[in-house]
Amino acid sequence: MSPHSTSARPHAARSGPSGGGEAPSPAAATAAATPPTGLRTLIVGAGAAGTALVRDLGRTPEFGLDPIGLLDDDPAKAGRVVGGVPVLGTLAELTELAVRHRVQVVALAIPGLAPQRVRALAAAAAAAGAAVRYLPSFLAALRREVVGSDMRSLDVNRLIGRREVHVVSADVRDVIEGRRVLVTGAGGSIGSELCRQVHAFNPSALYMLDHDESNLHRLQLEIWGEALLTDESLVIADIRDRPRIQQIFRDLKPEVVFHAAAHKHLPLLERHPSEAVKSNVLGTDHLVEAALATGVERFVLISTDKAADPTSVLGASKRLAELIVQANARDARNLGTGVFSAVRFGNVLGSRGSLLSVLAEQLRSGVPVTITHPDVTRFFMTIEEAVGLVLESGRMARGGEVFVLDMGDPVRIVDLVHNFAEQVQLGRDEVEIRFTGLRAGEKLNEALFSEGEERLPTAHARIYATVAGCGGGPEDLAGGLTGLYAAAVGNSDGEVRRRLAELLPGYRTAEAEPVPVPALSSPYPDGF
Repeated sequence: MSPHSTSARPHAARSGPSGGGEAPSPAAATAAATPPTGLRTLIVGAGAAGTALVRDLGRTPEFGLDPIGLLDDDPAKAGRVVGGVPVLGTLAELTELAVRHRVQVVALAIPGLAPQRVRALAAAAAAAGAAVRYLPSFLAALRREVVGSDMRSLDVNRLIGRREVHVVSADVRDVIEGRRVLVTGAGGSIGSELCRQVHAFNPSALYMLDHDESNLHRLQLEIWGEALLTDESLVIADIRDRPRIQQIFRDLKPEVVFHAAAHKHLPLLERHPSEAVKSNVLGTDHLVEAALATGVERFVLISTDKAADPTSVLGASKRLAELIVQANARDARNLGTGVFSAVRFGNVLGSRGSLLSVLAEQLRSGVPVTITHPDVTRFFMTIEEAVGLVLESGRMARGGEVFVLDMGDPVRIVDLVHNFAEQVQLGRDEVEIRFTGLRAGEKLNEALFSEGEERLPTAHARIYATVAGCGGGPEDLAGGLTGLYAAAVGNSDGEVRRRLAELLPGYRTAEAEPVPVPALSSPYPDGF
């Protein structure tokens, strides 16, 4: 694969706080003197619900939101201070004020807003790099003593064992605005949220690629409020189809690519390693090849912490995908063309098939909660953190990095289950846990970096990176991949396992026939 030359646009340096030259109000000065206890939050709506929300967030700092201002279109409320928090402006000024005040979360607290208005406000918040929280109907709020409890059904901070991190900055606009952006795996939970946030940064075109047409229809309906399926924004394709991928890149000429499409369920891939290679490795190779040939400016692969010193087919396939990106990043960097990088996710709470969705189903059905081992731990992140990591890493990348969010200490799954149960009003004695044993390829404890990789700081205090060369890699990646692909296309699972072990020194393949998992009466969460 030979990269074609392109002139990547420079992006602006990350800007610091901007006060616009205005003197701070007494309330703002007081707030500045008090260390924030959570994410800087702008509340949309200074009516009864907004006022109650300011009050209740002040009473419950453990919720993790720190109100710094309100917005309202009522002229009589301009300049008013509500619970020590000033009304900063109108709803039309949301993006401008959120950027100026370094807002991390926007809470919508106006009951009865039309869906179109909600979508517009959410887009305005995302355009400032802020996450969005929604307050349910005012009637529901009146029935509760604490309005703030309606903001989420769960305290995520308790589940992940740390404060949720606001990752994405408004500077991401410099990478996306006015550019043609392609998202693969757009119909999945991560891809969908990625598309929503990319759309808010005003790309000249957003192409959403998936092989599932129903997911694409749903996604377009969510983002645009209608889904006529008559424009080129929706792309039905399989990343394993090389001629189709090349055609898409030639026709659409994307400038920024976020690659989220992948097989991800560890036990299934242990049983079907050829399918893991076809999608996670060969599919990535097709996209990188097409991106180089058409002058893509920025390419970000979504990987997993299971790629660090992999012990599973999933981890091995994702590690090879990382190596493909890094190898081509070196060539692109030497020729002054596109910037290619990757990010590693932990387990994403709320994603499709994640622990929470399966746990909720098991508790609702009254069946035992299944956990592999009493001491198993995992790193967790929210969907907002995951998408923020992708966008912010795309902005910071110089080529060849693998970026990882600092997710604090790993969480013991047993503790997470008990925390979840308590939040849905179940006592520990009401939750039956059944330990099934680690499955083939699973680790007791995950790591974010391989033993041979160096953890490097970045411009973001909570994002780290490792670069090509720190952990080494196969000397003849391209030659080894040719044999791997041939084995996968021929569905020779044994040969695929052998070649994975050859390509990744230190990787030990599982037995050809993994140890059977006991039949379960409900879905089994991946990686737990």
